[in-house]
Amino acid sequence: MKARVPVLLLTGLVLFGCGGRQPGTRSYEMTVLRRGTLEKTVSSSGTLNPVSTVKVLPRMSGKVEKIYVDYNDAVNRGDVLAELNTDMLRLQREQQLAQVVKSRANYELQRINYRNQETLAEKNLISEYELKTGKTTLDIQGAELAAAEANLKAIETEINQYAFITSPIDGIVLERTITVGDTVVDSSSSNSSSIFTLAENLREMLIESWVGELDIASIQQGQEVRFTLEALPGRDFTGSVESKRLLPSVQDNVVSYNVIIAVDNQDGSLLPGMTCSVEFIEERRENVLVVPNAALRYAPTSFSAGEIEEAVFQAGLAGMDEERRAAAIAARTEAQKAQAPGQNNRSGQTGTGLAGLLAPMPGGRMGPPGAGGPGGQRGTGAGGGSGMSAGRAGVSGEGREAARLGTLWFMGENGKPACLRVRVGISDGSYTEVQALGPGEPEEFEGREIILRERI
Repeated sequence: MKARVPVLLLTGLVLFGCGGRQPGTRSYEMTVLRRGTLEKTVSSSGTLNPVSTVKVLPRMSGKVEKIYVDYNDAVNRGDVLAELNTDMLRLQREQQLAQVVKSRANYELQRINYRNQETLAEKNLISEYELKTGKTTLDIQGAELAAAEANLKAIETEINQYAFITSPIDGIVLERTITVGDTVVDSSSSNSSSIFTLAENLREMLIESWVGELDIASIQQGQEVRFTLEALPGRDFTGSVESKRLLPSVQDNVVSYNVIIAVDNQDGSLLPGMTCSVEFIEERRENVLVVPNAALRYAPTSFSAGEIEEAVFQAGLAGMDEERRAAAIAARTEAQKAQAPGQNNRSGQTGTGLAGLLAPMPGGRMGPPGAGGPGGQRGTGAGGGSGMSAGRAGVSGEGREAARLGTLWFMGENGKPACLRVRVGISDGSYTEVQALGPGEPEEFEGREIILRERI
């Protein structure tokens, strides 16, 4: 019998706890309309790269004799990076010098011989054929001398210039692929490869980012960009769009475009190859009234769909001038008359004349009053409007106006939720800019308490 006491006791506590709260009692979580700064952004990722890189290839083949620079060394244009062995070239130069002397001697001898032939030809002592043969031999000897001198100059150029691998730019050594004793191959050969990679200037860098086709229209040259790096937490960096390239990249049926971002790196903290998270600032609004997006999605669960629509309609009328108010009332009256007898009073039908009042919620989500919202609430779009009516507004001017309107709910003087219509501005995904519609609403309602959500 004693074993049943805890069970009876627990049952009594449960009944007492349930009886202490009236069915249907609701509590509300409130938020306050406040001023702040909003940014509409496009997010992406990218990789940091130097503005330009130069790959240095050898201009002659040979064995590496000396290396004068290493990774991260700063170099100026004309600085010697490495030196190739020239022992064989110096021997070839001696051989070629001898060839030049020989060719010059043969040329001088033939030139004297040809002059004698010219003298004899004037006295008709030799034939014209012999004279022309002498002239041809002289030209051949002259060509051989010129070729020998050119070959000597080529060897001297290799010894004095090509054997010294120099920097073509002012920059920094990013990569070195040779060591002393390695054999390099002339750049004219298909087997040649770069031996140094130089970055022109790391004080200015570029981010190569990819933006999807749905967002690329929002990217413009000169647009402000903010980015962060996991390697440097807690720091925000800025840049600007330098260009967007029109050649698309398609991967897994996803189309994206390459966007180049110019970045300042005066302190040298940004390194090539770092990955970063990029935000393209499409629009920025400062000192505007902002409200959490959840407040624009809220609709009272204690109201029926018809009651929500009626409240939204009346709130919308308050923000209209006399002409528009009369037109909206007339349109609603005509829609109600045209409604089939016995048919439910759906907001998609009675609201067709109120395209300027009924609107989808931020992010394009639409639904009829009473549709499930976050946290078990009945969502009504941005302000209790019908997705059907907003959808029918389509591309019309009223439809575009509807997409910029929303509804906020607050506690009325009678202790029940009441609503007001607002014009919706940009959103950062969490907060949305709102503005008063017109003379029917106060120009400023900063600090007003708005229902964020309710707990049943």
